Formats: sequence, structure tokens, C-alpha cells
Amino acid sequence: MTEGSLLNRLDGLVSRFEEVGTLITDPAVARDMKRFVRLNKEYRDLEKIVAARTQYLQTLNGIEEAKNLLETEQDTEMREMAREELDACTHHIPLLEEEIKLLLIPADPQDSKNAIVEIRGGTGGDEAALFAGDLYRMYVKYCENKGWKVEVSGYTEGTSGGFKEIIFSVEGEGVYGILKYESGVHRVQRIPQTETQGRVHTSAATVAVLPEAEEFDVEIKESDIRTDIFCASGHGGQSVNTTYSAIRLVHIPTGITVQCQDEKSQIKNKAKALRELRTRIYNMEYEKYLNEIASQRKTMVSSGDRSAKIRTYNYPQGRLTDHRINYTIYNLSAFMDGDIQDCIDHLIIAENTERLKESEL
Repeated sequence: MTEGSLLNRLDGLVSRFEEVGTLITDPAVARDMKRFVRLNKEYRDLEKIVAARTQYLQTLNGIEEAKNLLETEQDTEMREMAREELDACTHHIPLLEEEIKLLLIPADPQDSKNAIVEIRGGTGGDEAALFAGDLYRMYVKYCENKGWKVEVSGYTEGTSGGFKEIIFSVEGEGVYGILKYESGVHRVQRIPQTETQGRVHTSAATVAVLPEAEEFDVEIKESDIRTDIFCASGHGGQSVNTTYSAIRLVHIPTGITVQCQDEKSQIKNKAKALRELRTRIYNMEYEKYLNEIASQRKTMVSSGDRSAKIRTYNYPQGRLTDHRINYTIYNLSAFMDGDIQDCIDHLIIAENTERLKESEL
């Protein structure tokens, strides 16, 4: 894309940015919540593009001014300053152009959403449940560092600790767009606590990250839901385990079942369960979109194949390997302590590279 055509596209988006800015102040638009939210999202996205355009124009002007100075200025010191400015701006232009090209590619509209995460122990019995518990703690620590809010909606404990299954929601800015790279099979190689011979075993846990559906994303009829109320089980204290506070919701048309028993309040449990039910219904359609992406891309980054082995955690070697991008580090303890941002950053770069290639085809 040439400099001129890039600026032409950006100029057109400035007009749209101004138009959207006017629309979101219109009371009639504000009354249509679905449209208002969509326009707000578009405004924030365009705001980034407009800011990048301003920086791009300033850098181009910097190049012109430096060239003019070199042609007209006689002072040696001023000429040296102009030459440094020209070099800096010339070096910065390709970086800005790459950034702008990425911004111009339509982002996944789900990326800005909150997420519902489910971790399930896979092959490996008790050890798989323990590993699922380790993954849960890893994500909780990562979310705490990001300032995100984590809420557990349901879990089943393993017989030796950890979780056979745990489901939790994560609220914050751009949560799904970051955590979506965690979907898939996570394999662990280590000596289980129950192993007496000191042999390394291989176990696995699956992680699914779903974009949380907003109320207006999915309309669910009350008549389509069967509600079961029962006593909660597991930890939680006497008041949780002896009162009918746990909720199970069955969506009759799809057969999707969700339950929540984490809160003492039946009303709060039902609200959490409804949120998860909306998300699961919404994701039936979203899966089709993910599978379409997977068919276009060579790597498994952010694809719909949640059964793919994405990562290996090798404890004896202290090694972490992400198989999608051949990313390996030898600091597994820090990774399990929530220091996973560097790996996610590499995955984002890999996906952005693929998105740029797709846009050029």
C-alpha cells in the first residue's frame, strides 16, 4: 500500500470518526442499547486509527522539514540536528505503516468482551486434576496482575486435590482478545505426587475460553428454560451446603445445561448461570466463525480447534513449549506463577502476521 493510498483510506475514516462521535451523543441512538454499544466500540477503534494517522502525518512533516533544512541551512550544528531528525523519522515511518495496516484490518468483534473460562482435567486421572488446579492458579495470578476480576461459577474437585472441572468468568478490558490464545489441550510432564518409582508421567488438561455474551447478544425466552434448585455440595460452609441455593438451568431447544452453586444466594447463582447459558448459546454460532478462521490459517493460533495440543509443561527440565509458534522458555516456575504475558505477546505477533498476509491476498 503506497503512502498516498494509505492516507486516502485514513482520511475517509476521519470523516466516519467524526460522524460516529456525533451519533453517540444523539438521545435517540442512546435509547437503542445494542446500536449504542456497537457505535461506542466503533468510536474507540477509530480513535486509535485517528491517533495513529496524526502521528504518521507528524512524522511525514518531520521528514519534509528536515529535508528543507538540509537544503537551506548553512549552520553545521543545525544541519546535524536536521540529519538526525531525518534519520529518526525515516526509520519510524515503516513501523507506523505496519501499525496502521494492522489497525485497518477488522478486529475480531469478540476481542473486547469478557470471558468465561473452563478448565477440565483430561487424561491422567488424579494427576490431570492436580494440573488443572495448577492452571487455574496460574490464570488467577495472571488476572490479578492485570487487574481483572475473577469469579468462579462452578467446580468439581479431584479426589487428590485440584479440579476435575472448574468454570470461572473474567472481567476486564479486552479480556477475551488476550485469553483466547489459551484454548486447547495443555500437556504436563512431571513426576506425580502418587508416583513411588520416580517416573515421569504425561497428563493433560483442556482449556476453553469463550467470549461472554451480552444480554442483547442472545435473546432467551423464559419458557425455553427449565430451572432446577438443589443443595450445593463441596466446600462453602454450612449455610451453602444446607440451603437450596444451587441452580441448574437447562435450555430446552439446544439441550445446553449449566449450573452454579458458588454463591449463598439463589438469585446470585441464577444470574451467574444465566450469564454462562447466554455465552454457551452464543458460542454455538461463534464456533462456526472460529472454524472458518482455522481453515484459512496454517497455525493453530486463535483457531476453533480446541482439541489441539497447544503447549507442553515439562517440569523435570523446567521447560515450557508452545507448539503453535515454536516458543520455548526454561523458566517454568515463573510461568506457573502467572508470568505468561511474554508467551501471549508472541502469539499475538504471530496472529497479526497472519492477518496482514490475509489482507494482502
